[in-house]
Amino acid sequence: MSANDNIVADSKLHLPEKRVKSRLKSAADATTQKFIAVVSEENQPLNPEQQHLDHPEKLSSRQSSMQMHGLSLYEDDASSMPTIAAYLRSFTLPGPKETECDTKHANLGTLIGVYLPTVQHILGVQMFLRLFWIVGIAGIAESFGMVLLCCICTFLTSISVSAIATNGVIESGGAYFMISRNLGPEFGGAIGILYYFANAVATSMYLVGGVEILLMYLAPSLPRFGSATEFNETDMFNNFRVYASALLLIEFCIVALGVKFVQFFAPISLACVAISIFSVYIGAFLSNAETSPQICMLGNRLIKPNVLDFSNNISSWCNKAENGSIWSSYCTYDSDLSQVICDDYFNQKNMAQNYMNYGDVTPHNPSNHRREVTQDLTTSFFILLAIFYPSVTGIFTGANMSGDLKNPHKSLPIGTIAAQITTSFIYLSLVLIFGGTMHGALLRDKYGESLRGDMVVALMGWPSKWVILIGSFTSTFGAALQCLCSAPRLLQSIAKDDVIPFLRIFGRVTRYNEPFNALLITTAVAEGAILIGGIDYIAPVVDFFFLMCYCFVNLVCAMQTLMNAPNWRPRYQLYHWSLSLVGALLCLFIMFATHWYYAIVVLILCATIYKYIEYKGANKEWGDGLRGFALSTAQYSLLQIEDNQNQHPKNWRPQLLVLLKMDGKRENVNAKMLQLAGQLKAGQGLTIVASIVEGDPGHVEDRKMAEAIKQDLKKQLKEAKVRGFINVVLCEHLSENISTLIQSIGIGGLRPNTVIVGWPSSWKDSVHQQDDDYWNFLDAVHRAATVDMCLLVPKGLPQFPEPGDRMQGTIDVWWIIHDGGLLVLLPFLLRQHKVWRQCKLRIFTVAQLHDNSVKMKEDLENWVYQLRINASVDVVELADSTISAYTYERTLMMEGRTRLALDLHLSSRQLLQEVNHADTYPEFSRTFASVMDKLQVTFLENKYKYAECSMGIHLLCSSCILTYRQNCCTIFQNIDFQSVKTFYYSVFAVIVIIF
Repeated sequence: MSANDNIVADSKLHLPEKRVKSRLKSAADATTQKFIAVVSEENQPLNPEQQHLDHPEKLSSRQSSMQMHGLSLYEDDASSMPTIAAYLRSFTLPGPKETECDTKHANLGTLIGVYLPTVQHILGVQMFLRLFWIVGIAGIAESFGMVLLCCICTFLTSISVSAIATNGVIESGGAYFMISRNLGPEFGGAIGILYYFANAVATSMYLVGGVEILLMYLAPSLPRFGSATEFNETDMFNNFRVYASALLLIEFCIVALGVKFVQFFAPISLACVAISIFSVYIGAFLSNAETSPQICMLGNRLIKPNVLDFSNNISSWCNKAENGSIWSSYCTYDSDLSQVICDDYFNQKNMAQNYMNYGDVTPHNPSNHRREVTQDLTTSFFILLAIFYPSVTGIFTGANMSGDLKNPHKSLPIGTIAAQITTSFIYLSLVLIFGGTMHGALLRDKYGESLRGDMVVALMGWPSKWVILIGSFTSTFGAALQCLCSAPRLLQSIAKDDVIPFLRIFGRVTRYNEPFNALLITTAVAEGAILIGGIDYIAPVVDFFFLMCYCFVNLVCAMQTLMNAPNWRPRYQLYHWSLSLVGALLCLFIMFATHWYYAIVVLILCATIYKYIEYKGANKEWGDGLRGFALSTAQYSLLQIEDNQNQHPKNWRPQLLVLLKMDGKRENVNAKMLQLAGQLKAGQGLTIVASIVEGDPGHVEDRKMAEAIKQDLKKQLKEAKVRGFINVVLCEHLSENISTLIQSIGIGGLRPNTVIVGWPSSWKDSVHQQDDDYWNFLDAVHRAATVDMCLLVPKGLPQFPEPGDRMQGTIDVWWIIHDGGLLVLLPFLLRQHKVWRQCKLRIFTVAQLHDNSVKMKEDLENWVYQLRINASVDVVELADSTISAYTYERTLMMEGRTRLALDLHLSSRQLLQEVNHADTYPEFSRTFASVMDKLQVTFLENKYKYAECSMGIHLLCSSCILTYRQNCCTIFQNIDFQSVKTFYYSVFAVIVIIF
């Protein structure tokens, strides 16, 4: 047998000395053998895990070989610890299960996978239907600034998206996945739902825009409500609703067939958009006065040719000739036919451009809807901003397709930012082209009424207007199809994460992996948005859903960067927290500047979903950054309130440490102590529930048992409505760890200053039976006293009020000496709880017959007034004989203590050191039990003459006793504190806190 064989054999012995020696020896051998082991690993087949599955005997022999060749130091973990070579191969070679579940990816590049789809999604319907109108209303300067503001907002968000997307793998869900994995399930679920609504409502916006192109320009002869030549907003919106609903049904059928059919329209739609844009650019440079369409204007007013004359030759009727079409509409003769009376603006030419109200033909000048082109919407800078902003959304398209990218960490930032810059250039250049090539009045003709119903932008198209008309309609249809396809998958991702319970039904998919249930609800949401009518009213709704989502994405990037968390390592480095913060502020500014009431509604909706997820319990651990932010904030706060001995007394609050005892079944025997802690929670202090359980932390079973106890205590803490921390400590010797627990628990200034420990159930029986429970109790009280902590010892807890009880009566405080207000603070905190809220507070103090009772009462009333506590005050006079009887009783106990010390041949200090081992001295036990019994009844006989209640539940708190019965709760101190304090500290050092 070799040396290594001897090592392995010896290591199987259960003798610690031999085990340590063998491991030290094998460690030396491992140094020379590990290089050979690594080389042998590299010579294995490419997929050894598969071989091991087919031939398990080889696996066991290989593990034995590992132990024989210098790895016996780790023999206990050899079965669970893979080698370095096997660990590295797991990143490149999939295992058998991964191979079965893995799906083929498209391995798309930056151009096809990110850039072109993002450009297609960003270039929306507003580019053809509303951008020219916005330029005509706002002017070149303001419209250019408006578009630039929107582009900057999305550009900053694109930077944040690039940083987050390259900090790991982005799965399905896009923005939802980013926010939920960085801010937690509550924020992720809330923003995910808003992002879902954004895509669903955007579907309706694209469809309504497509129907507007269809009915107004492509096929005005289709059946409709009202007349094709007579503008009526109500009839037009009804037409939009009917035809958009029909298109939605068609798109529903296409999406239901599968994503392959949807992707078939994507390149067609993108090609149409590109051709239409190039057609506009070419037409803008080739247009001239001879080939451009002609319009009829009266001053700064556009005239509808269909109303005045149906001739295509505008020059034949567009003049001010007497008795002509325009003259007849604006001028009349007076009663004697001697004078012509015309409207004031009949002789005017150009008027200043400005924003207009509903029905205005020029700013602040309403006009005849029948003859002139008027505005159908009250406009302002921020209203136009809300209408245009959906044109710059769609930057998450690349992130949604990250699973199909060959190199997402490279393609996502390059493709997303390049697409955003490209579309920004297109929008800004179109603003200059529209403003520089068209008359302002024509730009303000939203529906082309002065052009006999032609699209204004289409007339700039080269070689024909049909290029833009067909291209714009196809692009809107394709964009709506993409939104209707992505929204159900987003909802299915949220439902699959199970953060919102009632959405589980939408997490189901068909056998073709299509979320049909989610598609149904998405179609219903889109139909509801279609019923709004026009895109000018749908666009602001889309704005706020996207803006809220973009705002949180920017906040995520800023927060992660400022925290500098270890897991924040994005490959994209061209970002800064200040840019993300500016992007978030821009999103909030646009929200509240455009429609502040919409912003409030969206915020309330987001908060409602957040609280719902929090209430239902989103038990997901995704390593979110919000937890890291909370840890950083907690660390900063703890450093600011670091333990300071010079803390002002008025800032004192009870920080509770509740010591719970577990019975033989590992169950809490003092559950009512948690309810007491809950009734003291008005102090707004720390609450820590701790339990010391006998066990070995090195044993797995003991650790599992401790975790089970912790989970059970969490449930009890929740039932008691107490928010606090739980700590279960495993130790072999209970008494030796109580002191360590009391001294070490807490951190910085957040340490307990009050200990609650339960009274032993059978004190006298425990003394005679040499039970350890009461000695553990004494040790806990002793340790709390020596570290200057307040002590609460509840007794008779089974009769303590339940959380649902409502007590009536009085809380009586028997105040002997000034203790800084603790004695009055405790009942005050109790009265803040609904159980004790209806009780009145009475404070009694004790005076001897020769004391000035009137002066004492005045001083006590003034002291209570200074404490700002409502309480009645009484002074109770007691005869000297009552106090003398107590003094005689105390003298007998001190003589017993002295006699015990002499019998044991111990000094007072030595006797104090023997307290922890007092179970070996029956006489000492009986003496201490007698003292404790006398302490319980001290002064009760005289107290009840004034408190009008009989003996009930006792609570020894610091230096006070609380007694409760049905209609009375009494708190009082022990008399002659200086003597009693010296006596107890000398003998037991447990009962009274040193003042």
